[in-house]
Amino acid sequence: MPKASANSRAQDPHAASIHLRLDFGGERSLGPGKVRLLELIDETGSISAAGRALEMSYRQAWLLVDELNRMFRDPVVSAQTGGGGGGGTVVTETGKTVVRLYRAMERRSSKASDPDVQALSRLLDAAAK
Repeated sequence: MPKASANSRAQDPHAASIHLRLDFGGERSLGPGKVRLLELIDETGSISAAGRALEMSYRQAWLLVDELNRMFRDPVVSAQTGGGGGGGTVVTETGKTVVRLYRAMERRSSKASDPDVQALSRLLDAAAK
């Protein structure tokens, strides 16, 4: 079973999926929510728009960005000033590297775990589905 995309999981609420969370010690962690926030900031150029897309407040999104910026040696998100639109927010090269590495680990983890996920899925109570 290939890793289900967000859309295929939405179409089949019973599809099994793996969510990778990395704990670096202390309060430092990286998981699907923070990575998706970075992806949406990269797509929209806005913390506010990315937060809305994830149904979170601007403050919550900003706090996650601040946490990510403090967690890594170099910032993952940076404010950009100027221009007719008044600037925006950009995901830095470090941020793009974080996303790329996380998604690569996620794909490898999913592929390696696929036989076990299928075996566990077969053990599920059909009535509970």
